[in-house]
Amino acid sequence: MTGKRRNHGRNKHGRGHVKPVRCSNCARCVPKDKAIKRFTVRNMVESAAIRDITEACVFPEYTLPKLYIKVHYCVSCAIHSHVVRVRSREGRRNRAPPARVRYNKDGKKINPNVAQKTP
Repeated sequence: MTGKRRNHGRNKHGRGHVKPVRCSNCARCVPKDKAIKRFTVRNMVESAAIRDITEACVFPEYTLPKLYIKVHYCVSCAIHSHVVRVRSREGRRNRAPPARVRYNKDGKKINPNVAQKTP
């Protein structure tokens, strides 16, 4: 039987069985190695209320805590919500991670190509 992917859509090499996790979107049981995992870091407070809280805060240099969540998606939910994209046959051979979007302190995107040429 032909293999669509080198790892058959899993990351299980050498393990016979892997415990399932629940998809964060639809609660489907997915093997932990097959699930698409993302680690989200967000502010606990929505952006509209941050300024009000910082002005009302007694402590001058108080940093608001962040919310750290590990999200598991099944393959269909990850594709549907554009967490991952469908790739062509040649594109599936590319194992390099996608280029990460970086932001500076002002919230502007940093172009990695321009940043390397300046020094």
